[in-house]
Parts: sequence; structure tokens; C-alpha cells
Amino acid sequence: MKIGVQLPEVEWEVRFPELIAMAQAAETAGFDSVWYGDHLLYELEVGHRGPWEAWTTLAALAASTTTIELGPLVASTSFHAPPMLAKMAATVDAISQGRLIVGLGAGWNKREYEAFGFPYDYRVSRFEEAFTIIRTLLADGEIDFHGTYYEADRCVLHQRSPTPGGPPLMVGSIGERMLGITLPHVAAWNVWWADYGNTAAGFAEQKARVDELIVEAGRAVDDVDATCAVLVQLEGGGGRQMGSYSANTVDPLRGSPAELAEQLRAWQSAGAKHIQLCVDPITRDSIEWLGDVLTEFRQA
Repeated sequence: MKIGVQLPEVEWEVRFPELIAMAQAAETAGFDSVWYGDHLLYELEVGHRGPWEAWTTLAALAASTTTIELGPLVASTSFHAPPMLAKMAATVDAISQGRLIVGLGAGWNKREYEAFGFPYDYRVSRFEEAFTIIRTLLADGEIDFHGTYYEADRCVLHQRSPTPGGPPLMVGSIGERMLGITLPHVAAWNVWWADYGNTAAGFAEQKARVDELIVEAGRAVDDVDATCAVLVQLEGGGGRQMGSYSANTVDPLRGSPAELAEQLRAWQSAGAKHIQLCVDPITRDSIEWLGDVLTEFRQA
């Protein structure tokens, strides 16, 4: 099981040099991947906050690291014209020399859509068209598409990603319609910790359901990796702010490096191929401390 870490979004105002240092610390600590959320604006108890723009950030992180995988967790297809999103993904994959995982979703935070002027209606229908354009351009390099919401008139993607067939796609949703659209094509699916209760048993329950849908889509279960975010709280954590995403209350994982490693093995036993740790607090010190958890985990 691969283990990644999500960099801070709005937990605190991170200046860019520190964000790069955190990604480099994750690589040094032995994380398999580093992730960044694609959001524009949150309304929180502390006021308005927004992270840096995701694709620009990923380009900088790709240029500042050498081995670690990276990706958006996950990119909203509504924030860019789909051919442009494919162009950005191909560029970041080239900068990273094939280390990009393209996480995609339909978005959920209505406040940022309104603030930045993006339509919030028919999000899944818009996603379906956008996904068709993005995946086709990344895989084939060209498309002629005329839909209800998007146009890509004889579009050609050049230059291409260095990854044969394009970078792997991951859908950030467990919605049945979203999975129906994406499971025939993606390399992985992902579920957020608040949506499965942050327990290995809750993840296993979701995986069993998605596995059935994968088979219905005509693919083998092993062809599509099951992945998930996992909430972890370290000393000094005071709760993770997420705006209005979910009212579900979950218990974060806590403990010593050995205890956390043992808890994470339950996700591995449940069939997770790749997890993203969402850490409270998320600082460079936390990332470096978690290096001991990775060592413990891999010693088994």
C-alpha cells in the first residue's frame, strides 16, 4: 500500500517557500505521494481563506522534487475549460517526468463557484462532458467534441505527456452516477475520510460496493485501485476545518508511530492500494515525524 500526505489547504496561511519545503520533507521522509486540494475559497469560523491555485502549485512542486508522486486531491473539472485542464495536466506530468496522478471530481463547495463565477448547476452532467474531453486528449492527443456544456473543436493536445497513454486518472467520488461515468476508464477511485467514517471497516464496505460496479463496467476489480484519504491527529492537533463539506463526526487516528502503523495496516488488509494522510496539524514537523510511521509500517 502506498502512503501519501495532503499538504495544507486552509488550515494556516502557508507561504510558498514553506509549501515547497513541506513537499521536499515528504519526499525525504519516504512518502510515496504528495497531494494538494483544488479549491478557491472557504468560509470558515476564522473567516475567508483560500489555498494557492492547485495546478500552478503542482507545477512548482513537480519542479522541486524528484521521485515522489503528486496530484490534485481532487481537481474540479468546473474550474477550467476541459481542454485547458488536459493541457495543464500534460504539462505538470512533463515537469515531473511522469509522476502525476490526475485526480478529478465534480466539485462541491458552492461558495467558491459563486465567488469565482463558475456555474454550479448540472455539475455531474458537466463533469461527464469534461471527463470525456480530458481523458481522450490525455490518452489519444486529439478530440472533436460538441456537447451541451463544452466544445473542443478539432482539438489537438501537443506537446503530449511523457507517460504512455497519458497520466493515470483517479476519480474522487463514490457517487453511483460519477462511478458509472468514470469506472470504465480510470486507474483508481478515491473516497474522502468523512464519507466512509475514517475506519478500515467503513472503507471496506465502500470498496465492496465499488468492486461490484467495476465488474458491471466490464473490468476486473484489480484493474482499478481502491484509494482513500485517512484523517490522522498528532500532538497539538485541534480539529481540521473543511468549511461546509460534511457534518459527519469521525474519530481521527492517533498514537505512537508503531500504533499508527498498525492502524494503517488495517486499511491495507481492507484492500486499499494508496492512501492519503490528512494530518492535524499539517506542518513540516508533522511530516517529518510521520517518517517514523512509514518506517514502522514497512518493517512488517
